[in-house]
Amino acid sequence: MISPSAEAGRSATFAGSGNYVLKVIFALVITCATLLTSPVYGEQIPVGHPEGLVHGFLSLSTMDGKLLAHGDLTQVARGGQVTLRLRFDFKDGSVQDETTVFSQNGSFRVLNYHLIQKGPSFPHPIEVTASCTTGDVTVRFKDDNGKEKTENEHLDLPPDLANAIVPTLLKNVLPDSPRTTLSFLGTTPKPRLVKLVITPEGEDSFSIAGSSRKAIRYVVKVDIGGVAGVVAPLIGKKPADTNVWILSGEAPAFVKSEGPLYVGGPILRIELVSPVWPKQSGAGTKSER
Repeated sequence: MISPSAEAGRSATFAGSGNYVLKVIFALVITCATLLTSPVYGEQIPVGHPEGLVHGFLSLSTMDGKLLAHGDLTQVARGGQVTLRLRFDFKDGSVQDETTVFSQNGSFRVLNYHLIQKGPSFPHPIEVTASCTTGDVTVRFKDDNGKEKTENEHLDLPPDLANAIVPTLLKNVLPDSPRTTLSFLGTTPKPRLVKLVITPEGEDSFSIAGSSRKAIRYVVKVDIGGVAGVVAPLIGKKPADTNVWILSGEAPAFVKSEGPLYVGGPILRIELVSPVWPKQSGAGTKSER
């Protein structure tokens, strides 16, 4: 799943007086681009498959298969609102905890968003809180020197905001849609709106208990836009793409995603996992009298 958090990342590292000047220039470019570029909203996704009660088990691993964390995805629907929480507990003690409240009255819309990333796996611990009702966004983070800082912004958060619900939205996108554009709240650590440009890239095969299935692979690209989007690749700040696999059909389902958890972070794989039971002799345990 794309995590939103994929925007919560580390600042570029600069050394020496020349690089210090470059850092100042880049900060000015980001500020000017934010002030001068009017927001371009994407599209709200109509509800084709309403969300309900869910408890799923996930794994987070490196691309070569090393297990980093286990995850729980819980979802509860009450009335027209859904609370989605995805938490990963890492082997090294790190935590990523992401909670999103969204409505599904005709179309999907994020109402509140909260993200926590902390521990050794995150070079820059961060906490993001956003209210789409008020437009208030708060980012608490630690800078390169470990000093705690807070950024408070008031943003016009659009109705197509997709933080933490990209897989949910993709389950409702028509498979033949050539392109889907959504908004995303990113933090670098200053909060700002960017666009997600999502395109289907064909089908990939996988199997379940020997049964062959196919899932549509979507490529999610982050479009920073404006002058900042031109400068970002030059200094290594352009976010990496994320791939998301969705099983289509009458009951679409998330299968897998591959992408970073924060800007500049490694590409990691999120997959569904099944419970593993202790080995037993015979058909099962028998109670003793």
